[in-house]
Amino acid sequence: MSEGHLGINTEYGDWEWSADAGERARLLQSPNVETGPKGNEERGPAATSKLGAVFIVVNAALGAGLLNFPAAFSMAGGVAAGITLQMCMLVFIIGGLVILAYCSQASNERTYQEVVWAVCGKVTGILCEVAIAVYTFGTCIAFLIIIGDQQDKIIAALMKDSTGAESGHWYTDRKFTISITAFLLILPLSVPKEIGFQKYASCLSVVGTWYVTAIIIIKYIWPDENIPKEITTSPSSWMSVFNAMPTICFGFQCHVSSVPVFHSMKQPEVKPWGAVVTAAMVIALFVYTGTGVCGYLTFGSSVEQDVLMSYPSNDIPVAIARVSIIVCVLTSYPILHFCGRAVLEGLWLRYKGEAVEEDVVRERRRRLLQTVSWFLLTLLLALFIPDIGKVISLIGGLAACFIFVFPGLCLIHTKLSEIQEARPAGWWAMVSYGVFMVILGAFIFGQTTTNAIFMDLKK
Repeated sequence: MSEGHLGINTEYGDWEWSADAGERARLLQSPNVETGPKGNEERGPAATSKLGAVFIVVNAALGAGLLNFPAAFSMAGGVAAGITLQMCMLVFIIGGLVILAYCSQASNERTYQEVVWAVCGKVTGILCEVAIAVYTFGTCIAFLIIIGDQQDKIIAALMKDSTGAESGHWYTDRKFTISITAFLLILPLSVPKEIGFQKYASCLSVVGTWYVTAIIIIKYIWPDENIPKEITTSPSSWMSVFNAMPTICFGFQCHVSSVPVFHSMKQPEVKPWGAVVTAAMVIALFVYTGTGVCGYLTFGSSVEQDVLMSYPSNDIPVAIARVSIIVCVLTSYPILHFCGRAVLEGLWLRYKGEAVEEDVVRERRRRLLQTVSWFLLTLLLALFIPDIGKVISLIGGLAACFIFVFPGLCLIHTKLSEIQEARPAGWWAMVSYGVFMVILGAFIFGQTTTNAIFMDLKK
């Protein structure tokens, strides 16, 4: 935020806004989004078309989270319950994306956390940035677990073990394979200061997720063998339906990167943006529904948290899908780490009252320390948390905050800041909608997080 612009509820007296705000805004841009001028200045040729914006939003939404959707359908009580839950949540997911664009225009900010900071104030802004850091940290752990899951099956196939039993060789041990992959491939990609070079690999990861969905659908239509399964048609309890929500939130969460995408458009207006995010979410819905329905109907209630783990290790098309997921994760981890590191850097600089580090040596030293610490902590936790479902149940609750809570708070504060002598029914409807989103998001976060912790303690 420039000093000449006063954002909604901006508090200059507490932590003075330094020049690092623009830098942090640039750091948290999606790698596929070019940084453009702020405000109403003329947009250059790099502005994104509507079709391009749809692709970027789909890119941000689709990912390795689709592997958990068949298990979520099983938890929700079957196909009908899973689809119904997705459709109901999709209304609010799209609504959150539109609200963020509306509040971004009101505050003239270009990233998610800057919108929350400008509209809701210091305390909520800090909570948002901490939530982003924790969410990206947890997602990095989940990605490393996914790498281990897929490598186990690939190694089992190479060792001529169709049952997936562990090999006695030290170099096939799960902890070793995750560690060597992480040190050789992920760590070098996470160190650079910029990540623009990964935008092409990011497109490759999207193709990989589409391939995984296609394989799961094909394997359901033309199964290699008859798999005994138990298909449920109704949820065991209403709580089980809510326990499926973290997976859906984790899968559809693209809200943090949506604000830069909105401002990169040739026409950054709420109405065309609504059409963009609706089209993008419908595409994501078809992908996730296809994966969830076909994966669940193939294996029934016995489906693994990672659906690819349910297939035999010697299945060649599925093995290619596993490699695709590994590539997707290898390219996604550095991007998420980059975002988390940028948020932590911004919090630290603002706390110290310093501007963006201009001393190249000191900046590089601090970046290396942050990167190595982040990398080692996520790797250590991934080695001792073998179940991806546990991680997703926790970070899925945080995703609900990004989808429901923060957009709802932004809408409430934006409407309350409007100076009107008489407040029409539409104004009250918008405020009420914002309150409902906050309550819904807080409930999902509290219920799923509490349940995840309780289940861990119970075991």
